[in-house]
Amino acid sequence: MTNYGFLIDQSKCIGCHACSTACKSENQVPLGVNRTWVKYVETGAYPDVRRHFQVTRCNHCINPPCVRICPVTAMYQRDDGIVEFDPSICIGCKSCMQACPYEAVYLDPETNTAAKCTFCAHRLDVGLEPACVVVCPEHAILAGDLNDPASEISRKLSTSKATVRKPEQGTGPKLFYINGNDWSLHPSAAPASDSYVWADKITEQNTSPYELPVFQSSTKKSKSGTPLRASQEQGRPLNGPIQIGGRVAEQMVQTAYNAQHKIQWHWELPSYLVTKSIAGGIFMLLSLGSMFGLFNFDSATFLAAGFTAMVFMLITTILLIKDLSQPKRFLNILLRPQWKSWVARGAYIMVTFTAVAGLWWLLEAGAFWNILPVEFVVGIRPIASWIVFPFALGVVIYTAFLLGQAEGRDMWQNNLLPFQLLSQSMMVASGVFFILNLFVTFPADLTALLTVLFPASIAINLLMTFAGKLNSFPTDTAMLASREMTHGKFRNHYWWGGIALGHIIPLALMIAFAPALPVAVSPPWSACSSMNTPS
Repeated sequence: MTNYGFLIDQSKCIGCHACSTACKSENQVPLGVNRTWVKYVETGAYPDVRRHFQVTRCNHCINPPCVRICPVTAMYQRDDGIVEFDPSICIGCKSCMQACPYEAVYLDPETNTAAKCTFCAHRLDVGLEPACVVVCPEHAILAGDLNDPASEISRKLSTSKATVRKPEQGTGPKLFYINGNDWSLHPSAAPASDSYVWADKITEQNTSPYELPVFQSSTKKSKSGTPLRASQEQGRPLNGPIQIGGRVAEQMVQTAYNAQHKIQWHWELPSYLVTKSIAGGIFMLLSLGSMFGLFNFDSATFLAAGFTAMVFMLITTILLIKDLSQPKRFLNILLRPQWKSWVARGAYIMVTFTAVAGLWWLLEAGAFWNILPVEFVVGIRPIASWIVFPFALGVVIYTAFLLGQAEGRDMWQNNLLPFQLLSQSMMVASGVFFILNLFVTFPADLTALLTVLFPASIAINLLMTFAGKLNSFPTDTAMLASREMTHGKFRNHYWWGGIALGHIIPLALMIAFAPALPVAVSPPWSACSSMNTPS
């Protein structure tokens, strides 16, 4: 079986960018985006200085995460190992960009679809080599069949010291580097300033992942009297993950040029997380109340809360469609789903939830307005609640598994995420119930349950949030992303918005005004026991 791959000899590369321009010309790549580019990293201090080049592109992985996460099979892997894409069916969800650990996928500004290096498959199919291979003046780029021992790339790999980028991701990259320099290959090893040799830094990506090395003085000494250096934070060396002369200041290591990538997921993603958590959380509470008798069922309460949940599901749908770069193709996700993708799975979970929850709401409305027999609706209510609950839970937590497929975002690989989403759903759903209580009179046992559930869910989510931050991180990029949230440019949003406004203040207000609530705080199971007590 044919298995195509790339080999780049870094000792031969002269940084001429011929491969980049040939790729743009051959594939009509628009300005501002790149399928292949050359990264510059400079090491040393004058006069002992060296510039390292790294040609970067799609790795055509053996186990490509971009293919697995694509909900409509727009990104696919050919039998010969080439990872290709079909722009005619791409919906522009941008999930593949989050799944790629190598930042190789971009959003085409002309077609509004995903695009990347295709190994010049159209040339290979007619017996030609990729354009970058043909144009390289130093023969630094090889392309061929890795499974053919007689091919030039196989013979070169068998006798050379080659490496790949991020092998720990489990993607099986097939872009090999001879004499690859770790300061170039490792994304966070070399800091970048606010400008490059030929360009200013204009994207929202971080420019200084590590602080400049300032070793803290310490007065501590060992028992022998030897001065001791102050210990550093776990997984966060001041100089970055790779050391050179104990420092990176004064241009000892710096990224002199790199392609710039836009951040494609914005406010729609966190907004949709909130809206679907409200919808799913409301119906989870209504279902649990009916399943286990946690509170007396009240038709007016159910209709008000259920209608609110349906409104938030509508908002969720609008946000998801708005976030697509090709919104007219949004039905592709339902008509031609790729079932390994949690984007496609999540779409079907939300559609099914909306259908069954909406049907339940219509039945209760029919009984409330005497359109349907009350006895009939009361009889099927337990069945409806048991059917709706798993789909409501799925709506809330499926995003955790979707973010788990985004292998290019290491901080999202968190085993606590499903439980965090569940606790957050209980938080926001309880809060919405309290707002609805201003307009609709709830049963007393429901208010008592919410009075316990709301602060408890806040406290549990706060605990899990800090547990995720206090633990060690799987990679340095996950650690740097967390640092950027807690100590970087997003620290005010995190501490004052997420922690103070989102957790501490509501929890404090709930505790302070608990005695003034209409119903005294009581254990939630007391309502169930009182309902089961014979009169």
